[in-house]
Amino acid sequence: MSGTGVSGTGVSSSVAARNYAATYQASLDDPERFWLDAASSIEWVTRPTRALDDSRAPLHRWFPDGRLNTSTNALDRHVAAGHGDRIALVYDSAMLGVVRRYSYAELLGEVEVFAGALAGQGVGVGDRVVIYLPMIPEAVIAMLACARLGAVHSVVFGGFAARELAARIDDAAPVVVVTATGGLEPTRSVPYLPLLDAALRLTTVAPPTVIVKRRAELDLPPGPDEWLDWGDLVAAAEPHAAVPVAATDPLYILYTSGTTGQPKGVVRDNGGHAVVLAWTMGAIYGVGPGETIFTASDVGWIVGHSYIVYGPLLAGATTVLYEGKPVGTPDAGAFWRIAAEHGARTLFAAPTAIRAIRKVDPEGAFARDHDLSRLRAVFFGGERLDPDTYEWTRGMLGVPVVDHWWQTETGWPICANPVGMGLVPFRPGSPTHPMPGYRLEVLDAHGRALPAGTEGNIALRLPLPPGTLATLWQRDADFVSGYLSSFEGYYATGDSGYVDADGYVYVLGRTDDIINVAGHRLSTGSIEQALARHPLVAECAVIGVRDDVKGEVPRALVVLTAGATADPHVVRAELVALVRAEVGPVAAFKEADIVDALPKTRSGKVLRKTMRQIANGDAETIPPTIDDISVLDALRPVLRRE
Repeated sequence: MSGTGVSGTGVSSSVAARNYAATYQASLDDPERFWLDAASSIEWVTRPTRALDDSRAPLHRWFPDGRLNTSTNALDRHVAAGHGDRIALVYDSAMLGVVRRYSYAELLGEVEVFAGALAGQGVGVGDRVVIYLPMIPEAVIAMLACARLGAVHSVVFGGFAARELAARIDDAAPVVVVTATGGLEPTRSVPYLPLLDAALRLTTVAPPTVIVKRRAELDLPPGPDEWLDWGDLVAAAEPHAAVPVAATDPLYILYTSGTTGQPKGVVRDNGGHAVVLAWTMGAIYGVGPGETIFTASDVGWIVGHSYIVYGPLLAGATTVLYEGKPVGTPDAGAFWRIAAEHGARTLFAAPTAIRAIRKVDPEGAFARDHDLSRLRAVFFGGERLDPDTYEWTRGMLGVPVVDHWWQTETGWPICANPVGMGLVPFRPGSPTHPMPGYRLEVLDAHGRALPAGTEGNIALRLPLPPGTLATLWQRDADFVSGYLSSFEGYYATGDSGYVDADGYVYVLGRTDDIINVAGHRLSTGSIEQALARHPLVAECAVIGVRDDVKGEVPRALVVLTAGATADPHVVRAELVALVRAEVGPVAAFKEADIVDALPKTRSGKVLRKTMRQIANGDAETIPPTIDDISVLDALRPVLRRE
């Protein structure tokens, strides 16, 4: 497949470009009509007559006079349309060797009954429910049951540390916490109940009711006697009907780490969220009713919310819930097995996961063991896709590989190459173009628009489209000051980048990953992009460290591909030469350390800030989501030059 073609889509590049351009322009010229048209795919109790409410700008609301229920749209309407036998959810646990399939009718039955169980514990419209579960079907059921009641769920990543869990419970003040006896890692089980018990002892809010899903296969203690058993509750519960809510009512709170240490509760509404996710499944991901998407993420993250749970079910598609890892459960072919066995049309993964697979299986041998003929596209998100990983994946699978960029706050892609509208030509290193509804601009420090090709602050002109964050939970003022005040009339993404002369967006990294080398502002992302072109580099991270002469200088930590036998001194010299050639001598790049692994969060983000703090001798901020502290500990001597 050509890197600039649209092979396999049945749409020529010129036609695809027109389809995208016309759709995008329509969303800007008449957003009211565009989004009301999109809303026609949703089942409403009260159909909205207007799209945007800007009466409290810069706080905007979408479909203010509409009423609906998200659970109805995800389940009931498909069953009512005669599709109850269609598979809604596939639970595939590599940890247990279990595959379980739920039809739409079966999943609806489970959700109705658990909604009844929650209602029996006093949960109603607007009440908060914290969900602290591993990747098991009950996580999806609990989310949809909350939506059915008009309650607001807040999913916390399973196994989160007690103090972080306590902070989220304090902020959300839930009436119920839903949890399980434990989760699974490749070599061990992770008991959740001691973590929850410790968290509740740290909270200041009224003690919530606790519901525990007992996982008999883990042989873990059930917790205090006063905690309720999931099985007992659903056995005694009656199915609960869906409760209509306002489109502007909150569906969920999803916490993302804040710079002050206080988690930020991103609020997603019901109406805009349902409209946009249903629209993106076809327009961006090219997945329709009865087709399968495999999103290799966790329900505790935004990708899991949008494209494991809500997006696929709103579209009447089949979604795969995978309890496992990209490698080691049992091998580097896990993703390919799942895609083949469940007939995935689209795979959505993080570049980190594919780099881990490539490190173990650089020739892609495991992929050749599976029939991937039904796979039509691979989407990458969560971090910048380096060109080398793009080329390796494209060459191995022979399908379009789409880099797309979005945030917890936006809830759906800001930029992508839209499969459903026909792929436009690819440019490795770019997540392509802004999606409909996003007015993307690159601004200087004073909020002035920059010309094409000039790096600056990526910002989105207000109003943001439907489905993006409405506010922060109970913190409107912090939402405005944190996101909407840097540049008047814009949402500040916090990312740096540029737009080229053809409208392709390049995201180079967080604005706090900009380093100042002798007065020259450089993004660490541009240096990483150069390093990734070396054939032996599996992944890399660049940080800025203090320098007495230049202020800051870049340092790289590089992981080589599996089996690489080259002389490290030669590789370092080649990397320095590569950066000098592609970024320029101004980068003053001289230091590259070859390491075994990079420290990451469980969602795959590299801990650049923490590494920078260690290298500079500053106080460390270690996120609670760190995947393996031993990796960071092993790097300390390297970072400190000990």
